[in-house]
Amino acid sequence: MQEHEEREEGEERRERRLDARSLRGLAHPLRMQLLDALRHGGPATASRLAARLGESSGATSYHLRQLAAHGFVEDAPGQGKGRERWWRAVDQGIVFDTAEFADAGPEVRGMAEVFLHEIANTHSRELATWLGSRERWTEGWTNASDMSDMTLRLTPELAHELIVKMHDLVDEYRDRVSAEDTPGSEQVRVHTHLFPIETDREATR
Repeated sequence: MQEHEEREEGEERRERRLDARSLRGLAHPLRMQLLDALRHGGPATASRLAARLGESSGATSYHLRQLAAHGFVEDAPGQGKGRERWWRAVDQGIVFDTAEFADAGPEVRGMAEVFLHEIANTHSRELATWLGSRERWTEGWTNASDMSDMTLRLTPELAHELIVKMHDLVDEYRDRVSAEDTPGSEQVRVHTHLFPIETDREATR
């Protein structure tokens, strides 16, 4: 599973591959929300993030320090005025490979479950936010949105091939619009989910 965010023009894409140690620092709902907020919205302070997420500044400050200790966020120099600390995300992408945790102990597997379920919760929140606000967008963006599901029969090998091709296709569009002031351009979110479903017959594994 991969998550990517946009980067500044000319900036080399940095991706973070999760291992057991880094997963321990990230697998917490508020920390994941803080990291998402910094990756989507740019540098911010603990108090600004607290207001955005409906949390106390003490909680956001603590969890930002934990994210920093594991290398997910860092100081953002030159931001704002005064003594308040500004933070920014270190990486534009996160790579989670379930194979790396297949032989992990119960604690790590539990953290992996927390991580994956929070990703699913984030997708649900983002989709619900879009559905609740779509009337405020132009007709062009309303027509350009998508919420589809498809069912097909594949082998695991073909499923993996399809995932790779979908990711490659999305990557082709990353630099098609690179400037924020391009008329009509907006940040967009693309969610992809591919998973097997059980039928009435006994599932074969």
